[in-house]
Amino acid sequence: MSEARDIAAHLDRALSIDVEGLSALRAAMAEPPLRDALARTVELLLGLKGRLVVSGLGKSGHVGRKLAATFASTGTPSYFVHGAEASHGDLGVIQDGDVVLILTWSGTTQEMTDIVGYTRRFGIPLIAITGNGAGRVAREADICLELPKVREACPLNLAPTTSTLMQMAVGDAIAVTLLHLRGFSETSFRDFHPGGRLGAGLTSIDRIMATGTAMPIVAGDTSVSGVVDELSAKSLGIVGVVDAGGRLAGVITDGDIRRYLGRSSDRSMREALHETRAEAIMTRDPVALAPGILAAQALNILQNRRISAAFILDDSKPAGVITTLQLLQAGVG
Repeated sequence: MSEARDIAAHLDRALSIDVEGLSALRAAMAEPPLRDALARTVELLLGLKGRLVVSGLGKSGHVGRKLAATFASTGTPSYFVHGAEASHGDLGVIQDGDVVLILTWSGTTQEMTDIVGYTRRFGIPLIAITGNGAGRVAREADICLELPKVREACPLNLAPTTSTLMQMAVGDAIAVTLLHLRGFSETSFRDFHPGGRLGAGLTSIDRIMATGTAMPIVAGDTSVSGVVDELSAKSLGIVGVVDAGGRLAGVITDGDIRRYLGRSSDRSMREALHETRAEAIMTRDPVALAPGILAAQALNILQNRRISAAFILDDSKPAGVITTLQLLQAGVG
């Protein structure tokens, strides 16, 4: 037990120091000069003609790779160049119209000299995210985002921990701000994230729903027996009941059939199954979805309304039907 308490204490101490660092960063971001430098950074990147080239070494380099990926996936074309590799040919990827973002906590990383010099020689705008505003990179930069001096979560105050967390937070804040200002939408996310669970969730429901003859549809005067046949044939757990104009008047689910038969135990089989019509047992004004909504939105609606299927309506007429099972099988959720 004492060992577990020691572990918990160390975890709490490390997280507390990280939180202190983020609090210090938030306070600094609310005041000049960091606030003003961040505003200039966002304005510069909003007018970006080429790509944002991110560079760094060591732990800052790892943060830089992540930030380059975040910028690229949220509408800011971005590319990572390793600080050391830049001197061996990778400087050639930096072109007119690009902006370079360097992450260096010390601000004196020797290996960054060539890429800094390159930006100065060819007039490439340079942004620095650093903990040392007096370092060479900061002095040469067009915009310096100097982060507050904080303790590292490392008990020796050596391993980059809190400092890299702050670098990541600042970069993410810039990316998200650009996302908002550009009106980057869920559809934009879908275009940039076509794969995986995120891509599945951002897929249009139109690509997953059952359509045409795969939709379980009956007329209002169809017998309960006919409804059961349609439920069994289409295996989606729901049947749409349409009026004479083809508009959805109601729905009948597997559960509706079970409850109806339970209430009809004192009636003859012929009366219950063959003489009762669909319109008599259907649920009127059912939950319906709009065409083109994202799959993740559809799943959220189904789960919140505690239903397993719904029709997609176009001008009140069934255009498709979607089920929770279809969405989950497509990788949504």
